[in-house]
Amino acid sequence: MRRGPSAFNVAAIVAGLVFLYLPIVLLILYSFNASSLVTVWGGFSTRWYAALAKDQQMLDAAWTTLRVGAISATLATVLGVLAAVALVRAGKFRGRWGLAGMTYATLVMPEVILGLSLLLLFVAVGAPRGFWTVTLSHATLTLAYATVVVQARLASIDRSLEEAAQDLGCPPAMAFLKITLPAIAPAVAAAWMLAFTLSLDDLVIASFTSGPGATTLPMRLYSQVRLGVDPKINAISTLLIGLVATGVIAAYLIQQRAARRA
Repeated sequence: MRRGPSAFNVAAIVAGLVFLYLPIVLLILYSFNASSLVTVWGGFSTRWYAALAKDQQMLDAAWTTLRVGAISATLATVLGVLAAVALVRAGKFRGRWGLAGMTYATLVMPEVILGLSLLLLFVAVGAPRGFWTVTLSHATLTLAYATVVVQARLASIDRSLEEAAQDLGCPPAMAFLKITLPAIAPAVAAAWMLAFTLSLDDLVIASFTSGPGATTLPMRLYSQVRLGVDPKINAISTLLIGLVATGVIAAYLIQQRAARRA
């Protein structure tokens, strides 16, 4: 006879969920606060969303962050798929361990070290710091995460269908695109979402590699928080939470629909 979870396990789970999500719930709640004080409830109001719509600097920072996240996540996902294919399908080629080590280095390397290294690289090659340096830096940061996600899925794929397509005359690249890639599409989507989320969250590397006109939202929020918490920060944070949650739910629904069709 199976026993249910003990009272201690239930209490631990509830305490953990409260610890993780209560600050987010309070942030969303106080984004509708009518008071100018973020710790004092003054009634329900959307005034800070209206004020946010007029804050052009905050909106520009948010737009820059979204563009950097989308482009860097796409670059990281494409390169992550190629790296995963090389590590899973290419066998024990010369330089395999070097490729794996360089790919996974950012998983354990402190962001301060990575940001400083990228800054020195851009200075050495004479690249002006701005939007593209931040984008390339975020792609470097998230490449390892995308590779890990795709590699785990690719390693579990049966190659017999792809080999059968090649036996029937399909070129290897076309067989991969038409057979293997659709099979690992959920992992590719998950890798893109993870890379995009990590890019949205990054502050340290962007601080090292950004330049004029490339201020990201985390940098903007950090500079404002140092001078005092503006209630508009709650509003923009709530919008970002809604954006990420919508993307995660949409990706889950698409994955479930694909699983039902399969």
